[in-house]
Amino acid sequence: MDLVEEVVPLRGGELAVLRPRDSEALLDEHAFETDEFLPYWAELWPSGVALARAISARALKGARVVELGCGLGLPSLAAARAGGRVLATDWAAPAIELVERNAARNGVTLEAAVVSWTAPDTLVRRAPFDLVLAADVLYERRNVEVLAELLPRLGGEILLADPGRPALEDFLARLGTVWSRPPIHRLR
Repeated sequence: MDLVEEVVPLRGGELAVLRPRDSEALLDEHAFETDEFLPYWAELWPSGVALARAISARALKGARVVELGCGLGLPSLAAARAGGRVLATDWAAPAIELVERNAARNGVTLEAAVVSWTAPDTLVRRAPFDLVLAADVLYERRNVEVLAELLPRLGGEILLADPGRPALEDFLARLGTVWSRPPIHRLR
């Protein structure tokens, strides 16, 4: 896989993440037909950057943190650097491999695991987490119901970053928000 480095300035210093140069080259018709798999994980999305910036301003000091749909893992890396004990999750195995590589390159320690939101039992057994992170996970309307059920089961404070996708309003109506500072929504 041909990779390029993205350097993201955050409070406390930069984080450098590797990402595929051409995410469209990762499209696989068979994987799409079987699981509707698209390589969303391969992009450095603005919502992930916004969430990482919000997290980099915090002192997590041993807090248990989980990120759903971590993709390249920028929020997870920021949380680990802020002192969190982080579990970065995604349903794409190549994403998890790259998150682990990005963690090592940035000198942070985290755990990473392949987890499907529709089969989250191993994740739920590890709950409660002190902080639950999710960036740009409402890219498909089918994720609304699954995530509205899963997120509250994972624990404490939930931070969702979203660029205003069409499914966001339905999702927020189901869970409500405590505060909103677009694109970050604090659900609990």
